[in-house]
Amino acid sequence: MPRESKRAKRERALEVVRRLAEAYPDSRCSLDHGSPFELLAATVLSAQCTDVLVNKVTPALFAAYGTPEKLAAAMVEDIEDAIRQINFNRTKAKALKGLATVLVEQHGGEVPRSMEALTKLPGVGRKTANVVRGVGFGETDGVVVDTHVKRVSARLALTRSEDALEIERNLLDLVPPESRVAFTHQIIDHGRSVCVARKPRCEICVLNDICPSSFVIQGANLT
Repeated sequence: MPRESKRAKRERALEVVRRLAEAYPDSRCSLDHGSPFELLAATVLSAQCTDVLVNKVTPALFAAYGTPEKLAAAMVEDIEDAIRQINFNRTKAKALKGLATVLVEQHGGEVPRSMEALTKLPGVGRKTANVVRGVGFGETDGVVVDTHVKRVSARLALTRSEDALEIERNLLDLVPPESRVAFTHQIIDHGRSVCVARKPRCEICVLNDICPSSFVIQGANLT
């Protein structure tokens, strides 16, 4: 494809946003939660683990330790046991107790809204903070960049970077603020069901005519 102008890329990105919103109108955060604190804890647990498995573990965890105060007061061994099905349960148990302790001691038991405060919590990086800020608080100044967002954004040529922070900056420049939270879940759903890692299903993709990586386009150009 010829080199794309900034204006053309923005227009194409808006069409991507529109089509994904139409294709995945019910997309939402796949981690079950009832509060920003539960969302924060579930997101920490989801690192290198499926959301499905996290959702199997968190009901019992939250029933026993559903507030920062209860989690901070719990024994690490008891938290480990509650999340024993989760990958790296020992490390994550320490992180959960640590972040709960900081929430109690420094934030009055409340989850902070700022990126700076969130990323100072044990086990919380920018991706986790963006999930909490976007889903839990409706903040629209960030975009969650996970493995699906990285892959699909690259295939769509919305970014040329492999660095998560730079990818986020690229997407912030292309996706309108009012669409960013939903877009994150829609592009993740698209990456899970259609634009999969090994063999993307371009033939059924709603973006195949505007995606530079689509083998549908490539096949048409060869005929």
